[in-house]
Amino acid sequence: MEIIAAIARTPHADFSVEAVEIEEPQPHEVRVRIAGVGLCHTDLVARDQFIPIPLPAVLGHEGAGVVEAVGAAVTKVRPGDSVVIGFSSCGHCARCEEHLPSYCREFPILNYAGVRPDGSSGLSQGQEPLSASFFGQSSFASHALAHERNVVKVDTEGVRLEILGPLACGLQTGAGGVMRSLACPAGSSIAIFGGGPVGLAAVMGAVIRQCATIILVEPLAVRRAMALELGATHVVNSAVPNIPEAIRAIVPDGVDFAFETSGREPVVEAALASLGSHGMLGLVGIPPRPDSSLSINLASLITYGHRIIGIIEGDSDLDGFIPELIALHRQGFFPFDRLVSTFPLSQINEAIAAQHAGQCIKAVLLP
Repeated sequence: MEIIAAIARTPHADFSVEAVEIEEPQPHEVRVRIAGVGLCHTDLVARDQFIPIPLPAVLGHEGAGVVEAVGAAVTKVRPGDSVVIGFSSCGHCARCEEHLPSYCREFPILNYAGVRPDGSSGLSQGQEPLSASFFGQSSFASHALAHERNVVKVDTEGVRLEILGPLACGLQTGAGGVMRSLACPAGSSIAIFGGGPVGLAAVMGAVIRQCATIILVEPLAVRRAMALELGATHVVNSAVPNIPEAIRAIVPDGVDFAFETSGREPVVEAALASLGSHGMLGLVGIPPRPDSSLSINLASLITYGHRIIGIIEGDSDLDGFIPELIALHRQGFFPFDRLVSTFPLSQINEAIAAQHAGQCIKAVLLP
């Protein structure tokens, strides 16, 4: 079957939208007609080879759409079901059995390798296979193949299916990082570093958790204003000379939690310096280089009992957390739609430029 897909052929270069052949679903696969797919920083670092998926590749990992066809062994969904497509996991390792599939033992192989577990690709041009199965979906396309394990059937009453895809990664990472990974209790304080879609989802998650003090640190005024509208109690311009000092002017003893979304070493250091005693820092940002690292004063870490954790996908269990976020959205508590701007898939490069320039917060591509 011929479909349309955006192909990454060269690092740091534009995507090209081309005709591609897609295979019929394998026994446990489903074919989804994509209604919309989020544009995420992770897609761009894969194109640019921080994640070394072989090129040319069809990327995209925040897809939502309608099931068109299912493999012979699929029982979870059927044609006509509306679904959000999440990340892949094996389903049988220790972390998967603990309902923490984002820490699956096989996560890198299943999500980053560019092939199915059997080594095949479901996408090709002529006789040449393309790297596919990115996060188990490769949804920068009109259609995508996914394993039934990583699709989530959703109720679309009162919601727009085409914008639900970002719940599968960026938005669940931000919200889940605060609601599940850090599990911030009511009345606690949190500083969130970065006001992109992940950081603003974290703001919404902090409001849901009833944090008393919610501080967003962000350079762009429009995103600081959005954070205040979404429930942040304070904002800090990251251009200030001393970010920890600015945060301690709000919370003199330091914050209970910090959530860092940029991956940049100086920002991580500022977040750590903003913590109060026994404070916890959650890291979700992709660092600029594979060898990015920090120098940490061990005596200070021990003296104040600081805790640092890495977070993948907000500790989400897809089948539970994505419907929870949709229900919160329907109730008015998770208004993520305010972050979304839509672009045709054919304008993927324009969407990347707009998101990079801060002209939009979360781009969603419509095939």
